[in-house]
Amino acid sequence: MNLRRDVPILLAAVAAIIGASLDGDGRWLHWIAKPLATLLIAAMAFRSADRWSATDTPSAHRTYARAILLGMVFSCIGDIFLMLPFDAFVPGLIAFLLAHVCYIVAFRAGFRSGQGLLFSAALLAVFAGINLAGLWPLLPNDLRIPVVVYVVVLALMATLALARAWTNNAATPSAPTSARWAAIGAVLFVISDSVLAWDRFGGGLPAATLCVLSTYYAAQYCIARSVP
Repeated sequence: MNLRRDVPILLAAVAAIIGASLDGDGRWLHWIAKPLATLLIAAMAFRSADRWSATDTPSAHRTYARAILLGMVFSCIGDIFLMLPFDAFVPGLIAFLLAHVCYIVAFRAGFRSGQGLLFSAALLAVFAGINLAGLWPLLPNDLRIPVVVYVVVLALMATLALARAWTNNAATPSAPTSARWAAIGAVLFVISDSVLAWDRFGGGLPAATLCVLSTYYAAQYCIARSVP
């Protein structure tokens, strides 16, 4: 653990969670801390991407680092959309969808087809199908297609991350430790987004903000740690 790096991230994430529970003028804490925590996590990926750019390393390493960094940037944009005082859910959804596309670009080069991929795909397909089946009657008609597209992209991202971890192929940018960090991050992202969806469309869940934000920041942290 790097205390100089991790403590500010933890403090910003805690401040964002606390700020989300405050009303009135107290909300400023959430508005500042929420994107700040994501940017601090993105800085981890930036330092790795910058290091790879400055050295004679395989292009796959640079592509991985840059794709993760770009995904963090889109995530920060999504954070801002979702906390605006007016409803910007769809722009936020699009920003996070683009973030997952970036993560897919990073993860796709680090897995091999086989039982790991098939099992990952089946597991995520079942989980996504159950979630969509439960949420479908609760979704507004104009959000059904965007939500389906997002769920498919999210599931694909998580599938590739899990498959990379199971293949354990050290000859690619997804060396074993890196692949495990990415897989944990992807699973946490699925959990965070699932709770967010059920809280938004299912009438609210107890301690939803705590669960959504804690798993979200943990997911982004793990994905940033996956950069070699």
